[in-house]
Amino acid sequence: EVQLVESGGGLVQPGGSLRLSCAASGFTFSSFRMYWVRQALGKGLEWVSTISTGSSAYYSNSVRGRFTISRNNAKNTLYLQLNSLKTEDTAMYYCVRAEEYCTVSCPLRPPQSQGTQVTVSS
Repeated sequence: EVQLVESGGGLVQPGGSLRLSCAASGFTFSSFRMYWVRQALGKGLEWVSTISTGSSAYYSNSVRGRFTISRNNAKNTLYLQLNSLKTEDTAMYYCVRAEEYCTVSCPLRPPQSQGTQVTVSS
């Protein structure tokens, strides 16, 4: 059974940082592209970042230069480092296993995991 468990969210002031983690199990993590999506309250899903199996990274315009995606295949874990956070980054963040080739704007399917909440507020 595929399982993705996000953690690391929290409340942070504007300009602050967080590191999100996504623990994967039930599949060969190293063989799949992975990506992060987010959903702000009352809004639709938004693609954030994708990482290939070879660790090539892609970012949305809204987070490029502030967020960094990475993966540790030995630990079956995906990460998202969030720096210079803005109030508009407030959202529930989900990690997703890519079911097809994608780099930017990966498919926005209903998340199958619980997500981790990031709240940016002073």
